[in-house]
Amino acid sequence: MVDSMAANIKCVIFDCDGVLVDSVSSWRTLHTHFGTDNNNLLEKFIAGEITDHEFMRLDIQMWKKVQPNIHQNDLFRAYSGIKLIPGTREVISELITNGIYVAIVSAGVDIFVSTIAGTLKVDDWIANGFKFDDEGYLLDEGIVRVSGQGKGIIVNKLIEMKKFKPEEVLCIGDSDIDLSMHVEGTNFIGFNPSRDNSRDAFKNAGVKIIEEKDLRKILPYVFN
Repeated sequence: MVDSMAANIKCVIFDCDGVLVDSVSSWRTLHTHFGTDNNNLLEKFIAGEITDHEFMRLDIQMWKKVQPNIHQNDLFRAYSGIKLIPGTREVISELITNGIYVAIVSAGVDIFVSTIAGTLKVDDWIANGFKFDDEGYLLDEGIVRVSGQGKGIIVNKLIEMKKFKPEEVLCIGDSDIDLSMHVEGTNFIGFNPSRDNSRDAFKNAGVKIIEEKDLRKILPYVFN
């Protein structure tokens, strides 16, 4: 038997990478595309040694060393093969049909997340992004809208704006960083943990964990 959540869920907030789409990170997808590796930068970022702005700028520098002129279309092509997590379309459709507000809060790349949001017809979304010149070529600085470890700020704003009670909100993420969405009073599911340390963080936080890569597994927690 599935444990029920604290109250009737009226809002579900998803991370994107690893939850809605079968990709660990939309940033890593670009590194794979350009043949670069930012693992050292990622470790520094998680440790708080570099900011979101610095992380994005250094990523872009790495890509431009491989390809100095990167057009927006090059980035779109890098995402062309990514598929949705099994059950995603069905789950989002069922949530929306039942009047549940659906949002995506992602520290990923906006040109990718916006496509997923449009495909699934969610109510709202937010993600980080890039700056391009008038001809569509990538500039050197990124746009930070969602701090990787500060997603709770966005969740709180959404709760306030839409006048939800915290207990009516369910957040779903695949990594330890996503635990920042678990603001006081809300519900959280650790879905398809991306790394062992994410799984450990979910266990330490005492949140529900779904190991299977099937988004339909969240539905019993929403409709109880």
